[in-house]
Amino acid sequence: MDQTEHNEPTYYNSSYRHGVDEKRRIQIPAKWRPTKPGIEFTLILWPKSQAGSCVRVLPPEQMAGLMKDIAAMSNSDPNKVVLKRFIGGESVQAPVDKTGRICLPEAMAKAAGITEQAVLVGLLDRFEIWSPGRYDNVKAADAVMAPEAFKLME
Repeated sequence: MDQTEHNEPTYYNSSYRHGVDEKRRIQIPAKWRPTKPGIEFTLILWPKSQAGSCVRVLPPEQMAGLMKDIAAMSNSDPNKVVLKRFIGGESVQAPVDKTGRICLPEAMAKAAGITEQAVLVGLLDRFEIWSPGRYDNVKAADAVMAPEAFKLME
């Protein structure tokens, strides 16, 4: 979790629908924004959904954890270099501007199907940016899987 200057964690929860301007800037909810100046999010084109790609947004602590997880993989594991190349080649650092927006690179927005509207979805320790149509499909699939997933919480 991102630590604020008051040492309280940032939880990325809820979902928000925002417009995307002509420069592909998207408003980040105030409670999700870094409190320290100069902090950047890492944006990764995330291909893991059957509905299509989205943009996964990692705060610095989560990106460091991802790097640590990849580094811990065996060098003989061919997935290690695939992940490094894919994440390295398909990610960018995105500062939050003075009005609380981040800018999606054109190719990333196009691959994720994000045009005039976007849905920001909290994943507790990070968040995702979806095109509304793709997110509707993911949300419907999640609703089907949720009863089974919640059994793990008992």
